[in-house]
Amino acid sequence: MSETHAHDAPTEARATAPPTTSVTVLANGATIASENTPGATLACGAYVDCGSAREDAPWKRGFSHALERAAFRATKHRSGFRVTRECETIGANLSASASREQFCFAADALKTRAAETVELLLDCALNPALENHEIERVVENLKTEVKELNENPQALLMEATHATAYAGGLGHALVAPSGDLSHITGDALREFVRENFTAPRVVLAASGCEHDELVRIAEPMLATLPSGEGSPETPTTYVGGDFRQKSDSPITSIVLGFEFKGGWRDTKASTAMTVLTMLLGGGGSFSAGGPGKGMYSRLYTRVLNRYSWAQNCTAFHSIFNDTGIVGISAMANSAHTGDMVKVMAGELQAVAASGGVSPQELERAKNATVSSILMNLESKAVVAEDIGRQMLTYKYRKSAADFIAEVRAVSAQDVQKVASDLLASAPTVAMTGELHAAPRYEDIKAMF
Repeated sequence: MSETHAHDAPTEARATAPPTTSVTVLANGATIASENTPGATLACGAYVDCGSAREDAPWKRGFSHALERAAFRATKHRSGFRVTRECETIGANLSASASREQFCFAADALKTRAAETVELLLDCALNPALENHEIERVVENLKTEVKELNENPQALLMEATHATAYAGGLGHALVAPSGDLSHITGDALREFVRENFTAPRVVLAASGCEHDELVRIAEPMLATLPSGEGSPETPTTYVGGDFRQKSDSPITSIVLGFEFKGGWRDTKASTAMTVLTMLLGGGGSFSAGGPGKGMYSRLYTRVLNRYSWAQNCTAFHSIFNDTGIVGISAMANSAHTGDMVKVMAGELQAVAASGGVSPQELERAKNATVSSILMNLESKAVVAEDIGRQMLTYKYRKSAADFIAEVRAVSAQDVQKVASDLLASAPTVAMTGELHAAPRYEDIKAMF
């Protein structure tokens, strides 16, 4: 077992110095990482390198979505009723969320309940019973949920964007397929968990507890995980493309995105990309005059304040370990769909142009990025999530001070380079609404 610990700081320094992250890697490869943040509460999470990108066969589609909905039910050691009763007694909040590359089981409770909370969380995450009769109920609820989602094309627009942009793992839908879901059974899900929940792919992260105590509680449970690598990753290729879904809505929703090569693991480029999306900013037109709503960002000053037909215009990024999609999403009156696409293309080209970013704008975007990092880290749940996801992606935890130093070092040329690299890839276009005025994909491609 290898351990790294921060040296005890002198008492005066301890009050002001930010807590450091302690990490323990068990013999089988499972990782425990924590930060002893002051306060009366504890937030912890089990993070697994598994998501819809690992659904490597058509009959596995929807497994991650189903697992998310089946979380915190019966385990091999507890009935579903007992899980609920213990959760109420401890006063813990439990939640599960699946993404394309990572799965998270999270809990928060009072610090005094750390042992019970961590034990309950790990039992639910690592030993789910997934009985067939229970999964049948989950699948029935999933069918209703998926049907409601399909009736709201806008809710599925980002799903469609990923399916269009990627061939392979990251192109797999995170939402269960509509129609027949009879392939999702307890037996199949148990096999999926067995293949993917292996020790080297599991991180237990916590904020607000003593590291040694956390290791003492969690080690016996994490040590039971198999030490193999688990099922291989499904390769992913960015291809770009066009998705359109007609509806009779008078508003057209549009996503225009490009490939961000390198993903989170390219730290220099991903920092510049974060500053770029903050600089573009944006939001909804109805709140353009509200206090502190990012009115100085590009998409407010140059789009929302200028065109009455633009309902919403926001920069977005969806980043994974080694790739990502970055661009602008917007909503406009249907008759102006073509105008909206031209404006979106123009804004992306403007930041990619030489001298396209002024020093004041850059400074403002960097300050907003730093402020956003620090505001987020006020929450213990976010700190625990930050530790868990960073350990899975980088195998170490970067401090807020490191991130801030990286943001401060971003130059106008860095932002411009990230933007021009994006525009060198094939565009991904997704639209839903009344599409009579929408330009053809070839015409959009020709804009760049």
